[in-house]
Amino acid sequence: MNRIVILDYGSQYTQLIARRIREMEVYSEIVGCGTTAEELSKDMPSGIVLSGGPNSVFDDGAPTVDPAIFELGVPVLGICYGMQLMSRKLGGRVAPGAEREYGKMPIEIMPGNPLFKDVPSTVTVWMSHGDRVEAIPANFERGAVSATCPFAAMFDNARRLYALQFHPEVVHTQYGTQMLANFVFGVCGCARDWRLDSWVDATVARLQKEIGDDEVVLGLSGGVDSSVVAVLLNRAIGRRLHCIFVDNGLLRWREAEQVEEMFRRNLGLDLTVVRAADRFYAALAGIDDPEKKRKTIGKLFIDVFAEEARRFRDCRYLAQGTIYPDVIESKSPKNGPSQTIKSHHNVGGLPPDLKFELVEPLKELFKDEVRAVGRVLGMADELLDRQPFPGPGLGVRILGEVTKEKVELLQLADLRVQEEIRKLPDYKTIWQTFAVLLPVRSVGVMGDQRTYEYTCAIRSVNSIDAMTADWTRIPYDVLARMSNRIINEVRGINRVVYDISSKPPATIEWE
Repeated sequence: MNRIVILDYGSQYTQLIARRIREMEVYSEIVGCGTTAEELSKDMPSGIVLSGGPNSVFDDGAPTVDPAIFELGVPVLGICYGMQLMSRKLGGRVAPGAEREYGKMPIEIMPGNPLFKDVPSTVTVWMSHGDRVEAIPANFERGAVSATCPFAAMFDNARRLYALQFHPEVVHTQYGTQMLANFVFGVCGCARDWRLDSWVDATVARLQKEIGDDEVVLGLSGGVDSSVVAVLLNRAIGRRLHCIFVDNGLLRWREAEQVEEMFRRNLGLDLTVVRAADRFYAALAGIDDPEKKRKTIGKLFIDVFAEEARRFRDCRYLAQGTIYPDVIESKSPKNGPSQTIKSHHNVGGLPPDLKFELVEPLKELFKDEVRAVGRVLGMADELLDRQPFPGPGLGVRILGEVTKEKVELLQLADLRVQEEIRKLPDYKTIWQTFAVLLPVRSVGVMGDQRTYEYTCAIRSVNSIDAMTADWTRIPYDVLARMSNRIINEVRGINRVVYDISSKPPATIEWE
């Protein structure tokens, strides 16, 4: 199978590069920027990409690259920081730019670069850099130029080394997908051989072989990832799969009942439901720090899950709905310079007496690939098209202290938001829509009476894989219905606002 390896230098777009390549039905894999040429040569990739990153090549301790990678004979594409590294390692000159380029910039393309096949001579691209290449290495040619960047691209066809100062992976770059396709197919010679239907058959067979006659316990959340894992494992081992669903009291309206009905009654899975809402409310009392809330919820979830899992003493394996972005974001600093924005919630750190071996069948897939696997497995669109929901649940959508009363208030507000957004004909194209309860009270007038109640924010974003996101342009009449219904039907909220922040700089969730 063809494989493109991406060395991660910490760019917020690194995962997007991998996604773009997989969309071409070519397998891509992200590895730490410290990966050496010797390590790569053990399973030689079809091509290598050096991602962008937040550092300057002049920073003390800035991540670097093994120069032997350029001698492997494999095509290499450097993007942004990756271009500056390539230039510096091969004898070019990099200098701090007199002006920082950030945002859309027109570039003029020079002839001879196969990355620009079927691309107009002038296109608008997305720049994000401070340093720039001022002299390219020997035997390289200029590939493109912008008003403030003398080398917006460079290439050496003889050694199949290519570099772009801009980001072809983002939607803001015109013909960016074409440029990546030219690298993957034209330069690297890859074939389209990454198919999820064959992946399902191979994974079921692998699970049957690895698990054998043993049993598996799974923490089922009802979200897309754990649900697909449950159905996949059910196909592989049947009733030897034991699912545990922890109702932490921080779920959407009637979600616990819906999960129970769907998986126990409709799909026939062995499912245990643990009602633990009061324990979570008690643990969260007095806590308003977002990270502390996440860790408190995560730790208690593990405790509750572990108590129930002890009943399954014959289980050798613990299954998790870990997906590829989780794997990448959980890597240690030595594997890449990406920063932790917020901690992830998963079943980790179980007590020593629960010595499960991990089963993570989705850990090489992105979210939309997980959904595609679910469709191959025959799962209902109603389940697969569910929008992402954070592990800590409404605990991170209630700013400030979490209480049972606030959870109930937010559940009712969010229900109105969900009912109205689903009426839109393009609902399935929206990544996420939800309500947030703010720790802000304001004066209002209802029925000629003064009110002093909470404020609710509505958040809706469009995204491909949550690495970047733009706020959804919901029609005004839909926003008006959401606001009217929340204020009129949910006692305790008298003001509704709409969040028009993009990611970056904001995150999708408020906490």
